[in-house]
Amino acid sequence: MTDHALWLLRQDRRLAELAAFPFGFDLDRAAHGHVEEVRLASGGPLETVAGDDTGGTYFVCADGSVLYADSEGAAGIIGSSVDEALELVIGLPGWRGYTRLSSDDSEEKILACVAETEDEIREHYGIDDERAELRAALGFPNRSPVELVGRLRAALLRTEPEFVLLNADEGCAYDRIGPAGPPLWEPVLAAGRADLARLREGDCTAWREVAEDPVRRRITLRAAQFDRAEGDLELLRHLLRHETRSSMTDELRLAAVLVGLAGDTGDLPLLLEVRKTDFDTACGLSEIPEPGASADELQQWARELDESMFGTDPSDEPVSTWTDLARDQGMTDLARVTLIRELDSIFMDQSRLRRPEVPRSLATDPLDWLARDFEELGDLPQALRAQRLNAALQETAWDRASAGYTLARLEREAGRLPQAADSLAAVRDALATPGDDSLLHWQRVNLGRFIAEEHYRLTLALADAGRPEETRALLAAADAVFGELSGNAANGVRELAERTAARVREVN
Repeated sequence: MTDHALWLLRQDRRLAELAAFPFGFDLDRAAHGHVEEVRLASGGPLETVAGDDTGGTYFVCADGSVLYADSEGAAGIIGSSVDEALELVIGLPGWRGYTRLSSDDSEEKILACVAETEDEIREHYGIDDERAELRAALGFPNRSPVELVGRLRAALLRTEPEFVLLNADEGCAYDRIGPAGPPLWEPVLAAGRADLARLREGDCTAWREVAEDPVRRRITLRAAQFDRAEGDLELLRHLLRHETRSSMTDELRLAAVLVGLAGDTGDLPLLLEVRKTDFDTACGLSEIPEPGASADELQQWARELDESMFGTDPSDEPVSTWTDLARDQGMTDLARVTLIRELDSIFMDQSRLRRPEVPRSLATDPLDWLARDFEELGDLPQALRAQRLNAALQETAWDRASAGYTLARLEREAGRLPQAADSLAAVRDALATPGDDSLLHWQRVNLGRFIAEEHYRLTLALADAGRPEETRALLAAADAVFGELSGNAANGVRELAERTAARVREVN
């Protein structure tokens, strides 16, 4: 659809006033913007075109889709164009009350819901004559409420992952208006399920192509994990042999388990050959039964590993399994949005990080992998958000220093040089007054080297940014850290230290 109706509203004050009241599409409110600064997680552009009297805002995205954001932190796509969104808000003035209607709901239920809402509206002001006038002037057909509700549902389902809205300052995601989409594992496994079906059909081309492609191989093995069939043993052997090319992956272990579950002792030579692929596989598959083991012993090993690491329910898998596979398939926005919502949930409930065996202690590993995953996706703002919380929650001096220099590196790479300098100052405080004995030998190990290197790299960045006073101050701090390093650690930093000193002399 075009945005012809929007053009008409902008040309005709009477029509614009009708759209604003009683239908809550007020062009004049566009000048005020949203209640807070926002941006799309995908990085796409947003244009404010209208607002309503509740503080909600209508944005137009790059492809013309209209994103509605309310003032309470929820957002969703309501049309593929402004005209389509206008047709919706005029045809369904109570549309926000219908966002949870299901595709399984009957026509009678939908009509009853719409009638109840519109009767309540009519108690305060008219909508029927106004709707008829707007529809006629804008060229909208008289669509049934059932059709409009169906269009609304279809539009809302398009919100994720491309149109997820973020608070621009904090980086947290808006809640989703309307129905939840499919779980992440469904789109991630789709290609693997298709390949698994082709393998089962005996497609020779698929047997070659899937085995040769590390991503397709991994996803197909995951599909086989959740759709197990007795006739799969030969194709599982085939995938297992080829997965050794990737060394000790979770999928290699999975393939070995799926083969072992068949209890065929004739597979023991294959499993032992796989175990000998390299040092990592020898460690990762060290408990494979030795030659001469019985079928029961082989199955027992496979069942125990299956129960502890795999299973048959995709919803039991760690979210990182699916975000990694999504990213590997190029589903970048899908992975990013899932990771953002995972980080949001930790911010809202940090008790999720508590160790069950030591309730007063926190396990911050989830924040580590979130920061790394965001960095690999090129999303430095979210990586910084995860790493800031990670650094703030560390309990030992070693962990504070390690998380702090990583935070400084991310801040430097994001161009936030003063913040990076502050983070390194906190690292030096941890080194000077640790409060525990975890940093007794920091001068002799890689941690000391990494901290010194980050000091010099930030000094170079400050010099390039034309900040001479801060450059000199940080160089002095860097040299002080460098001076405490042992011989081997210092040797790894010496060339960078000399190059940084030369650069600072140029600036001076």
